[in-house]
Amino acid sequence: MKAAVNDQAAGLRRLMAVSPGRRVAVVGCEHAGVAMVTRNLAAALVQAGKDVLLFDEHGNVQTPGVQGAGRVVLIHAALDGDGALTPLAAQSDHILVVLQAQAASIKASYACIKRLHSAHALERMRVLVDGAADAADAQRILANLADTGRRYLSLALEPAGWVRADPHLARSQRLNVTVVDAFSSSLAAMDYRQVATGLLQWPQPRTNNQSDAQRTAAAVDPRWACEPVLH
Repeated sequence: MKAAVNDQAAGLRRLMAVSPGRRVAVVGCEHAGVAMVTRNLAAALVQAGKDVLLFDEHGNVQTPGVQGAGRVVLIHAALDGDGALTPLAAQSDHILVVLQAQAASIKASYACIKRLHSAHALERMRVLVDGAADAADAQRILANLADTGRRYLSLALEPAGWVRADPHLARSQRLNVTVVDAFSSSLAAMDYRQVATGLLQWPQPRTNNQSDAQRTAAAVDPRWACEPVLH
């Protein structure tokens, strides 16, 4: 399987080199459900009429039924031992961090964000809150993260939206289908479609490829030691 993944990754790198579409790396630092989040986001983009290529660096090369010319490439990114992106995922136009609406996940995800920022000298990332109690809960989490990232990392953590807690999510997972396709009128499906709509409006960076200097690990900022606890 690893050889197949490597072959697919090489092909995807060639595609990304010539494709004018959007390329988004989806990162779940401490969230085991990110594969399903990525699949649902892909399904919502397909429903919006976009061609989508979904690549999973964790071992599943492409999700069946989500195919196209690569106008939108979604990469379920795997991080290395230092918390850095693979060379493939690092070529993405946007980094989307998915976290759960729980204190432990928020703190672990913020630590992961710091490592990504250090490893790749990123100026901005997008954040999606999964399993939010309601919109107000998600907005509070996103606002706290944005403020902390700006104050302590000089990093723009921009909201990508949220997906509310919904019993249809568990049902769709048991069926191994997306909630967007199986329960299109559910709260979660509506939220995924909203996130997908926003994703298509994200401004594209001026250049798609980071410089070697940007990929060089930065020194750890001593201010991190006195950052507030996010909750």
